[in-house]
Amino acid sequence: MIYLDNAATTLRKPPEVIEAVVQAMNGMGNASRGTHFGSLTASRTIHEARGKIARLFGCKRADHVVLTCNATEALNIAINGTVNSGSHVITTDLEHNSVLRPLYRLQAQQQVELSFVAADRRGNIDETAFEKLIRPHTQAIVLTHASNLTGNMVDVTRVGRIAKKHNLLFIVDASQTAGSFPIDMQTMGIDILCFTGHKAMMGPQGTGGMCIREGIKIRPLKVGGTGVMTYSKEQPFELPALLEAGTQNAHGIAGLSAAVDYIYSVGLEAIREKKDILTRRFYNGVIGIAGVTVYGDFSAKHHAAVVALNIRDYDSGAVTDELSQSYGIATRSGAHCAPRMHQALGTTERGAVRFSFSWLTQVDEVDQAIRAVKELAE
Repeated sequence: MIYLDNAATTLRKPPEVIEAVVQAMNGMGNASRGTHFGSLTASRTIHEARGKIARLFGCKRADHVVLTCNATEALNIAINGTVNSGSHVITTDLEHNSVLRPLYRLQAQQQVELSFVAADRRGNIDETAFEKLIRPHTQAIVLTHASNLTGNMVDVTRVGRIAKKHNLLFIVDASQTAGSFPIDMQTMGIDILCFTGHKAMMGPQGTGGMCIREGIKIRPLKVGGTGVMTYSKEQPFELPALLEAGTQNAHGIAGLSAAVDYIYSVGLEAIREKKDILTRRFYNGVIGIAGVTVYGDFSAKHHAAVVALNIRDYDSGAVTDELSQSYGIATRSGAHCAPRMHQALGTTERGAVRFSFSWLTQVDEVDQAIRAVKELAE
């Protein structure tokens, strides 16, 4: 199989990640739940992982790295734990449902008002539009670093300056960029960074988290056991325990920790550069094919490793099935949990076929995918 669905999850993992998970499953107990070897090993592994992640994303305090099961959980904690009833939040048309649905629920249940920075037909937004949408009761800006459908990226640093100027909370969904692009919370002005471990970070599924700037207060989404302050009726107030009720996925976090080590060993710039080469190679190979429509703006300097397209008037699901069954190529069709983006692109009826690449994708796989698209278009 040629696996080109890496924007959903990376199928191929570095061997070091797999080995770390196997070792963890053979030797780790429950973190923060005992003083025996198995528990202490899990606790130390998680502690070390926090430090590595904090360094990767420019988070000043490792204890402000909260580990979750994915970016969706992190975004739910961040949004539900900070946005107040009756406030106003600004977001964009680029967002995944992991951002949209928590906001829509707050809109319905807590009278939170929402404004959207519109995307054009190329999937771009105008960052200056954020300032125009600010109201007296605006509390937060929530946005994605890169669209999971078009790969178009947002100038997060520019938006961060706007948020800081108006004293707004700034929450960023880095699901498509963490592990591929440099992210520094301090220079970008990010208050809460949410990420997932199973995509570009090349870690196991069931891993992810959030990095929180000092001084940000978050209400816990869930409460329960933490291994500390057992006799208190309230959730422990200190991070990370405040937001990490229940047994942690120490086995997965061990793999995520190894994945971060791998990223450091290879180099973030090398990873970004290779993925950019693969993405542009595929784009250049399909853009001139008669009957193929490509979505997104590839004139920008930086672009996530995603290319979405349609072939003539075929339904995207039919194209994806044909790619899988006849060519052994795995892609993603449909709406990609990005409804407003499809509305902006005019693809709500048939969706789009998304090809997405990873550090471990090979050039010949990209070329085979180009040939497949050409044959289907013909």
